Amino acid sequence: MRQISHFVSGASLAGTSGRTGEVFDPNTGEVQATVDLASAAELDAAVRAAAAAQLRWAAVNPQRRARVLFEFKRLVEARMDELASLLSSEHGKVVADSKGDIQRGLEVIEFACGIPHALKGEYTEGAGPGIDVYSMRQPLGVVAGITPFNFPAMIPMWMFGVAVACGNTFILKPSEKDPSVPVRLAELFMEAGAAVGIDVAGVLNVVHGDKVAVDAILKHPEIRAVSFVGSSDIAHYVYATGTAEGKRVQAMGGAKNHGIVLPDADLDQTVKDLVGAAYGSAGERCMALPVTVPVGARTAEALRERLLAEIDTLKVGVSTDAAAQYGPVVSAAHRAKIEGYIQMGVDEGAELVVDGRGFTLQGYEKGFFVGPSLFDHVKPSMRTYQEEIFGPVLQMVRAESFEEALELPSAHQYGNGVAIFTRNGRAAREFASRVNVGMVGINVPIPVPVAYHTFGGWKRSAFGDANQHGMEGVRFYTKVKTVTARWPEGESADSAFVIPTMK
Repeated sequence: MRQISHFVSGASLAGTSGRTGEVFDPNTGEVQATVDLASAAELDAAVRAAAAAQLRWAAVNPQRRARVLFEFKRLVEARMDELASLLSSEHGKVVADSKGDIQRGLEVIEFACGIPHALKGEYTEGAGPGIDVYSMRQPLGVVAGITPFNFPAMIPMWMFGVAVACGNTFILKPSEKDPSVPVRLAELFMEAGAAVGIDVAGVLNVVHGDKVAVDAILKHPEIRAVSFVGSSDIAHYVYATGTAEGKRVQAMGGAKNHGIVLPDADLDQTVKDLVGAAYGSAGERCMALPVTVPVGARTAEALRERLLAEIDTLKVGVSTDAAAQYGPVVSAAHRAKIEGYIQMGVDEGAELVVDGRGFTLQGYEKGFFVGPSLFDHVKPSMRTYQEEIFGPVLQMVRAESFEEALELPSAHQYGNGVAIFTRNGRAAREFASRVNVGMVGINVPIPVPVAYHTFGGWKRSAFGDANQHGMEGVRFYTKVKTVTARWPEGESADSAFVIPTMK
């Protein structure tokens, strides 16, 4: 059986802890590989390797670091089919969706290729008599990223692309559920360095693990910053623990994104957008749209009728089926969790209009499949509404007015993303201004910002003061040094015993 090892200092490194995890093929339900799980000692060895490489890497000028990233982008693009197939085999998303996963990560790499411009500091000539003041952005040192199973290519590239461009070295702890693509990305990074004649060994390292590795990262004194994406409870733990250890931490958590449908919305397009956003990738996205809020009874009835017709056309299939809209969920345990939430919704009194439980695919009866589910008449007091299901379940919460619809996402514990569907520009503008959510889509169901803007939610969807990628990412992975300089012009002046001021 295939064994997936760590990747440290530019080479595969077998685990020594004696602990391993199972990697499944969600399409068949079979174990296809085992992955080494690191001990604290193994994590420490990786950090020492990264620390040894960091000064050398930071001394490479930004333009040459960008050349490594340009070549890395070219290599990933050349191997897109291979990487997407590998990703789908461990995650379960269809191959076309896996390619999107990789492409959205590459867009951040493209942004990071412009790092020479992004790292330029500020300069003031003549801030005082013969005094110039200038600032520079310098790397933090060794930094780390802890990434989730649902985007094993995109989110690692969101993190390490900007971090290494700034001159840091990186420890990546990917999900142990689908660890192969992160290792391949690190291998391709090594190839990229060799192609442009720069030693990048130790710049990007991959250490697999569970909570043992996470805690080792959070407590290691050499790791200066940690970026995390996962559930809100763990995000809060990561933020609290990491900051207590004196680290910079950005920790992105869960979501319960809403799609508000006003009476004047283009329902044909809106329904297609809602179904794609709710059921794509089997709902395993923090930017999925699992709640729709039609405003007014007529809108709700028309929306429900069209949703039922559209859901009826959905095809659930194996990852390699080009005709499938989505594939299996990542594990048997996650399937059981989703089906448990569906039963909870029934018990809470919501109307289960479409039941996706018990879905099987001929020839793949042991696969981790969940059919599309639809609830109507969901109430804000229900636990299934309050919590993140993270599966192919769409809930309809009816609202009587614009104000009631605005209040639902604003009052929810999560504040990652929200969308409004309308032809009314004034209503859309007011909604975007007032809603208490970090990312807003106007007739855009999944409002993930482009790479040169930043990604980040509010409330329990994000902990910390910095968003992912864009210039926020550059600021997160660098520290500012400000220099005040004066050069002697003649005789020495008398000693000064008061704080200097500009007179």
